[in-house]
Amino acid sequence: MSVGATRGLTTSPEPGAATATVDIVIPVYNEERALPGCVQVLREFLRREFPFEWTIVIADNASTDRTLEVAEALSRDDKALRVRHLDRKGRGLALRETWRASTADVVVYMDVDLSTGLDALLPLVAPLVNGHSDLAIGSRLAPGARTVRGPKREFVSRCYNKMIRLSHGARFSDAQCGFKAARTDVLRPLLDHVRDDAWFFDTELLLLAEHNGLRVHEVPVDWVEDADSRVDVAKTALDDIRGLIRVARAKAAGTAKVPDLPRRPAPRAAHPDAVLSPPGGGRFWEILSFAVIGVLSTVANLALYGLFRLWWPVLAANLAALVLTTLFNTEANRRFTFAGAGTPRRKAHLQGFVVFGLYYAFTSAALLLLHALAAEPGRALELTVLLAASVLGTAGRFVLLRTWVFRQDNGKDEE
Repeated sequence: MSVGATRGLTTSPEPGAATATVDIVIPVYNEERALPGCVQVLREFLRREFPFEWTIVIADNASTDRTLEVAEALSRDDKALRVRHLDRKGRGLALRETWRASTADVVVYMDVDLSTGLDALLPLVAPLVNGHSDLAIGSRLAPGARTVRGPKREFVSRCYNKMIRLSHGARFSDAQCGFKAARTDVLRPLLDHVRDDAWFFDTELLLLAEHNGLRVHEVPVDWVEDADSRVDVAKTALDDIRGLIRVARAKAAGTAKVPDLPRRPAPRAAHPDAVLSPPGGGRFWEILSFAVIGVLSTVANLALYGLFRLWWPVLAANLAALVLTTLFNTEANRRFTFAGAGTPRRKAHLQGFVVFGLYYAFTSAALLLLHALAAEPGRALELTVLLAASVLGTAGRFVLLRTWVFRQDNGKDEE
């Protein structure tokens, strides 16, 4: 499938009559009881409601009960139902191998318990067919979603997804919902870089997609928990944390970048007479935005420093406060003040910490000088000196950020 100025799939002459093909994969392990009802409900829904050419693929990954026998019996007289058997267990493995072998334009995956309402299937697939997005996920945590599940699963899910956003800066809200889709031309290069064969597969795929600049579409879903679950919550949680650390290391080492991905055309105005504003917003906007972020950072720094000084010595309190506020400051300036520079996140934070080192040395020197001149300065004087040093250091930060970290000739690399 070619990727050019228009990324949508081939359509027939009639408006809206897309000829996209869709493979809907159901990974199963020891699901002889649930599989027949799943296939019956899904098949009836697809025949009645789904406008694209579809195939259901049952991916049996090393079941030890009669699941494979049941799947083959269901597919015997139905050309729209296929069975793929793997000798090794692992939901991620089943999805990777089945998706990789697919010849469809779009691949979908859903859990056999059909916990996710099927009315979200078309909104999941449509933005992939028309080329607007590269991957699509159902979300139980997005605005408009409705869920029915126990407090334990709700708490674990929210904590895990919050951990993903805090540790990786992820923008998607729900990594674990068993309801996802992707364009196969985009997916194949990603699959070669996904290492997990189990439950972390979904999270790793989404983190790599975002890291490589792909567009992930979220669909709020209705979701009803099936208590007959095969998930070992404690083991899965530990495996997920290990996976997050592994992906973070890959990002830091540069190995999470995926070559040969289809690239989305740069945004451009549709109107021929559009008057475009300069990238970034101009010098006045930079100064104003930097000043607002600087004030917020300085207030946060002083508050954190005052808090940490209740337990720690001067330099340790200053270091901890500055590390936390520098992370916020650099990211805020990357997103708002110098957005036109397009500096990648990893590079911006690495260079931002060099600037932070200079800033820390300057403010620490001011505090050390104060303590050298006054044996026991009061806390108010200490904070005043730190405020003055912070103001001077902030001016230096602006110069270094503008002329080095966020130079306008940095290019438009994805983060």
